[in-house]
Amino acid sequence: MATKKQSVQSKVREIKRRTRKKYSSEEKIRIVLEGLRGEESISEICRKEGINTNVYYKWSKDFLEAGKRRLNGDTLREANSNEVQHLKIENNDLKQLVAELSLENRMLKKSQDGSE
Repeated sequence: MATKKQSVQSKVREIKRRTRKKYSSEEKIRIVLEGLRGEESISEICRKEGINTNVYYKWSKDFLEAGKRRLNGDTLREANSNEVQHLKIENNDLKQLVAELSLENRMLKKSQDGSE
């Protein structure tokens, strides 16, 4: 009975994890700026947006830190996960191409050696 209950709980956690809303950077910035304006309380904004206040404060801290770094002249930015994924795919494609060309090159050299 305990394993069935654990199984159900793990399924519920998995469903919640998969259906969790993912916020774009633009949405995060909009929410943080809304909080910085002070027209509504942070808890009201979080309730309206469906996020935990801890999440808001983490976004706010990240936002302000990024602004501080930028104002200090730090123009380097971290690659986002989409860019990294794209670069990994491109890297694998290039590796595949090099392998194919190397094999073709080797075969051409062997055919030249055999015909002489």
